[in-house]
This record gives sequence, C-alpha cells and structure tokens, in this order.
Amino acid sequence: MAIHPSFFSLVMGLALGAAGPAMAKSYKQGQDKYTVDYTYTVPPLAKGDQVEVWLPLASTDAFQTVGTTITAPGLAVESTVNAKSGNHFLHTKADASAAGKSITVAYTVTRREKATYPAAAEVNDPAYLRSEPLMPLNDRFKKLALEITQGKTSAEDKGRAIYNYVLKEMRYDKSGSGWGRGDAVYACDSKTGNCTDFHALFIVLARSVSIPARFAIGFTIPSQADAGPIEGYHCWAEFAANGSWIPVDISEASKDPTTKDYYFGHHPANRFQLTQGQQIELVPASSQGPLTFLVHPYVEINGKAVKGTKGTYAYKRLAAP
Repeated sequence: MAIHPSFFSLVMGLALGAAGPAMAKSYKQGQDKYTVDYTYTVPPLAKGDQVEVWLPLASTDAFQTVGTTITAPGLAVESTVNAKSGNHFLHTKADASAAGKSITVAYTVTRREKATYPAAAEVNDPAYLRSEPLMPLNDRFKKLALEITQGKTSAEDKGRAIYNYVLKEMRYDKSGSGWGRGDAVYACDSKTGNCTDFHALFIVLARSVSIPARFAIGFTIPSQADAGPIEGYHCWAEFAANGSWIPVDISEASKDPTTKDYYFGHHPANRFQLTQGQQIELVPASSQGPLTFLVHPYVEINGKAVKGTKGTYAYKRLAAP
C-alpha cells in the first residue's frame, strides 16, 4: 500500500516536535536592546488628601546598561537610593492637585545574557543567609533541605538538587488565593504559585543549608515580538557556589521542560531588572515599613497603602548595538 507523502510529513513533524512557531525560543541569548516606558498616573483624590508615591528605578549594573529619562509635569520628583541594598527609587509627595498627573520613566536598555559569574565581596552579606518573614529559616525547611541535598558535597551540587526538587514538586498556577506573595510556606504547602513563590522556596531551601541566595524582580521582554505592552512582572534568583553566582529561573523552566538545563546557570538577555531582594526598604521610608518586593508603584494616601496599584508598561526592541 502506498503511503501518502502528507502522512510521512505528519509523522516526521510529530517526531521532531521542535519545529514550528509554537516551539520558538522564549529566551534570547547573547545581547538584547530595547526601550521600556513605565508610566504611573495618580488616581482621583479628595480635597485635603496627601499622596506619596515610590517607583522602582532601574540602574546600570554588570549585565544591563540603562539610560533614563523622567517626565512628570506638575509633580516634584526625586531620585533616591538605599545604599545598603543598592535599590533605586523615584519618589514624590503631593496634595490633591496631583490627581490625574502622570510620571513616565523612559528607559533605553542594553542587556547581556547572564551566565555563572564571579561573586564579589557582597556575597558575604548576611542578608543572603537570613530568615525573612515570608522565607523563614526553621526546622521544617532545614530538614527538607538536608533531605534534598543528602550525599551532595559541593554548594553547586546542592543548588542543583534544590533546583530539581522545586522544578519537580511545584506547578505554575495562579488560581485561588495566596500565590504571588513570595511566600515559601505557601509554596511548600500548595506546591503551586508563580515566579515569586517558586523562587522563595528555592531561596529558603538554599539558605537552610548555608548557601547564599538572592532574589531579583523586573520584566521579561517578549522574545517573539518587537513591540507591545508588558503584561506582568517576572522574578528570578541566583545562589553562590565556588566563588561565583549561579543564575536560576525555575518557574520559566517549569513552563517548558526543554529549557531545564538552560535555566540552571542562565538568565536570558530579554530581561529587565528593577530591584533586588525581599524586604525592600524604601527611601524615604514609608509609613508601612519594608515591602516584600517592589516592581509596581507603591502608593500611600494619607499614610495608608493603596492596594492593587499598577502602572502601564510597554517595550520596543531596538537594533542590536
């Protein structure tokens, strides 16, 4: 019986699996260059209201070079920095006349793919081994981390074992409530969550076996279109081993098993980092104390935090430099 050529093509397509636009890479290697416009508009205010706004302000580091233009007609804004954490902020405080006014931060960014890189003296900062409100170092996590890393002797092998554990046990799921807070206990109990939850669990397990680990947050710049809105934030982590920082992104690896090996040891070029760490201490300090993390604008009206505040975010990819 003759086999129709289309049948042969179908079988080959199923076998190869990797062909076609659905399997295009979600990450860019090497270098990427793009603009990001980050805009926040002050909401309606009542007479006598006082509003205070903090925006994360991206800065240049070893992997991203950032040019910044700030536009805020009718608002007095200031750039501030937390010298200890290295996080930068844009801050304004105003009365009810600020309602409807906007702050736009226009960035031009060149970002390099991040692979394992030498750790400087800051790797010894106690912050990378500390217990935090949503990442508590306790007997439960220590016992689990010791089980996961049993038989492993190097920090890198222990980090790989924890990475594999979180990847195997957790499922990317934003249904219900409790997810998205960077809550390691929630992640361990529910075995679901988003990027903040995946990496909170990874960090607390690493710290439980004395491996420095840290968290960063910003945006993924879509790889398959050169302009458009940025729909949501993304976060990632890295841990210290053998005098180096090793990047990991477990939530992205969970979405596509073929990227498992790439995301242990890499953060792609189509990333944009805004702040680093949990328990973000704003400058000037807010009346509500440190924030778990900061990517969206943080706003207080009359000293009370405004929940659900977001800005609008858009990108445009530029020609490679």
